[in-house]
Formats: sequence, structure tokens, C-alpha cells
Amino acid sequence: MAEERDDSQKTEEPTQRRLDQAHEHGDVVKSAEVSSFVLLGGATVAIMLFGQSLAEGFTRDFRVFLEAPDQLAADPGGIVDLFGGVLLHLLPLLAPIFAVMMGSALAGNLLQHRPVFSAARLSPDLTKLSPLKGLKRMFGLDGISNLVKGLLKLALVATAVWTQIWPMRGELESVLSQQPADVAADMISLFLHIMIAALAVLAVIAAADYTLQRFRFMRRNRMSRQEIKEEFRQSEGDPAIKAKIKQIRGERARKRMMAQVPEATVVITNPTHFAVALKYESGKMAAPVCVAKGADSLALRIRKLAEEHDVPIVENPPLARALYATVELDEAIPPEHYKAVAQVIGYVMRLTGKIRAN
Repeated sequence: MAEERDDSQKTEEPTQRRLDQAHEHGDVVKSAEVSSFVLLGGATVAIMLFGQSLAEGFTRDFRVFLEAPDQLAADPGGIVDLFGGVLLHLLPLLAPIFAVMMGSALAGNLLQHRPVFSAARLSPDLTKLSPLKGLKRMFGLDGISNLVKGLLKLALVATAVWTQIWPMRGELESVLSQQPADVAADMISLFLHIMIAALAVLAVIAAADYTLQRFRFMRRNRMSRQEIKEEFRQSEGDPAIKAKIKQIRGERARKRMMAQVPEATVVITNPTHFAVALKYESGKMAAPVCVAKGADSLALRIRKLAEEHDVPIVENPPLARALYATVELDEAIPPEHYKAVAQVIGYVMRLTGKIRAN
């Protein structure tokens, strides 16, 4: 019941990370029908390429079987030599075709998914030895569907093959009266017709089966909303931890900012809602630089620290609000505020000059 409940909760499409994890564990989209189709296609191409040379070589090397079978030795030693000779002549003839088929078998898998090696697939699974589970696999939904699919494929391929053989039944009857070279050529031609007909049927079956296997793969890797949240938390970080880190960074930044307030030239306030501390050194700076700024409680702390270190405080609400909104820390003020800030700093310079004169 728990497994059914869990499966019913897996309503979301799998993320790319889940698909990558499935691939790492050897779970991939794979259709045996696609592999069979590519393998048969490779065999067909090989017959097209090497069929003529195969027919000529077979006729040349095995003419004795067709023309004078009575000359073959029937004693044990002769039979051994016969089989050795057959293999010796067959291997060179069939080697190119086998090579193409091996490449096709490899291509049939690579076309469906990239190479994968999973140690989990190599580890023994004792549950597969359970007779009860074996019976469930055989007579369960998957077993029945595979049986029906196999019978249907067999029927379709057999029908396609029969449509090629039946019209040529008259020619097949006259095969025995033909020359060996003609027999081999006709057999190659008939074999190609049969394979092309089978390929046409298998192409449809392979496409349907691959679509089915991909659907089952995606359904098998579906995720619940909780799993997606957990994956996001693992990949992006726990929101609580991220918030804590952000808070710590913010506190450190504020400490560094407050440490620069005593070095400010002037603090412009709202007077209580905003505070912007500016620093200007004539001849060294092209424009005043914002060394600290804050709103509400932080503005009050900036103002208090400025008072403790005798930094001039000027109340100018419009300018304070404008500077707070447009100037970032350690940046020079925008040109549109040059005139207003110059008047404030000029006033501060005159004020501090008078204080020193007194």
C-alpha cells in the first residue's frame, strides 16, 4: 500500500538531474526492436554490397556439393576434412557481412543512448532468483504484453515475407534445373526481397516500441513534488542556510560600512529616515564618494556614530532621499547631484573653518 501511495504521488515529470542519475544507474531508454531493425538493416546493406561476390564465391568453392555430391568422402576422416574445408572457405566469404552486422548491432544501441557503464547492474540481485517474482514477470502485465507483442510481430513479418515468396513460387520450382551460379544469384535476390519486406514492417514496430519504451522510462522516473523540492534544496542549497549566510554577509558589510563613518566629510540626513555619509578629499577625488548609507534604524546609527566622531551632519531631506536611491556604497555621486552636494560640502568647509578659527 505504501508503494502504491508513493507511486500515486509521483505526478511530476522528471528533472534533468533525475534522468542523469537514472542513466548513471544503467536505466536508459532502450528498445530491442530498434536494435533488431538496425541489425537487420545492416545485414541487408551487407548483402547488397557483398551479395554478388558471396554468390560467386559460394558457387566456385561449393560447386562439388551441387554437381558431384557422390564424390565426397563419407568416412570419419573425410567428414572432418570436409567440415574443415567448408569453414576455411566460408569464413572469407561471410567475414565482411559479419563485420557489417557487428557494427550494426553496436550502432543499434548507440543510436538510442550514449555508452553507459553501471556497477549497480553488475552487482548480483538475489531477488531475481525468487520463483514467485519470476512467475509474476512471466504471467504479469509485462510478460503478457511481451508475448502479445512477439506474436503480433511474428505475424506481421511472416505476412510480409509471404507476400514476397508467393508471387515467386513458380521461379522457385525451376531452381533445381538452373546452373549453380544462377541458383546462388536467385537466392541472394530472393533473400534481399524478403529482408526489405521484413524491414518495412520492423520499421513501424521499432518506432512504436521505442515510443512505448520512452513513455515507460519517463513514467518510471516521475517524481513527487516533495522529491523536486528536495532536489532543488540539494542543488541550490537549503533556503534557511542561504538566508543565514546572506544575513552574516549583510552584518559584515554593515560593520565595514559603519567603520568608514568616522572618516566621512559630511552626513546628509532626512533627518531620521535616511542618512548618507559622503567623503571628499580635494585634489584626490573627482567627486564625493558614498561611504555609508542607511534607512530608519540604520540611519539613526549612522547619525549617532557621526555625532560621536564630530562628523558634520546636514539635514537636507530631498537630497538625502535622492542620494540614498541613486548612489551605491563606494561609488561617486551622480553628476546631477554635484551642485547640491558641492553647496553642502562648501557649507561644511566654511563651518569647520570658522570653528578652527575660533
